[in-house]
Amino acid sequence: MQGPIDVLIHEKRFPESASIIYFYIQQNQLIMEQNENTSLFDLNIDQTSKGHLIEAARWGKFLSIVGFVVCGLIILAGIFFSTFMSSMSNRYGSMYSDAYSSSGMGAMMAVLYIVMAVIYFFPCLFLFRFSTKMKTALATNDQNTLNTSFQNIKAMFRYVGIITLIILIIYALVLIIAIIGAASR
Repeated sequence: MQGPIDVLIHEKRFPESASIIYFYIQQNQLIMEQNENTSLFDLNIDQTSKGHLIEAARWGKFLSIVGFVVCGLIILAGIFFSTFMSSMSNRYGSMYSDAYSSSGMGAMMAVLYIVMAVIYFFPCLFLFRFSTKMKTALATNDQNTLNTSFQNIKAMFRYVGIITLIILIIYALVLIIAIIGAASR
C-alpha cells in the first residue's frame, strides 16, 4: 500500500531532495522494526518458561500472603506482650527489679515487634507485586508489565540481601565483643 508521500514521489510532484529524505525515513523505520523484533540475547519466553513463571507467581503470591499474615501476627504479639508486661508490672511490681517493673519495657517490646513486622512487610509486598504483575503480563503478553514484575522481584532480593548483610555485620560485631570480653577476664 502506498502512502501519500509515495504517490507524490511516483508522480514526480516532489523535488529530488524530498525523495532522499523519504528514503532515509524508510531506512530508519526498517531498522526500528528490526530492533523491535530482536530481544536482548535473542531470549524469548516459550511455553515451558511461561509455565515456570506462572508457577513461580502462584508460589510467590501464596508466600507473600502468608508473610502478610505473619506480619499481622507479629504486631499482635507485640501488642500482647506490651499489655502483658504492663499488667505484670502492675500486679507484681515489687517482685521485679526497677528495669522490668516499668511499663516502658512493654512499650519497648511493642515497638521492637512493630519494627520487625515493618521490616518483614516490604519483601512480602515486593513478592506480592511480582506475582500479580507476572500473572497479568503472561496473560496479556504485555512487556511493560513483565518488566515491572521483574523489577519487583529484583527489589525483593536486593532488600533481603541488604537486611542479611546488616544481620551478618551485627553478628560479627557481637562475636568480636564477646571474644574481647572473654579475653579481658
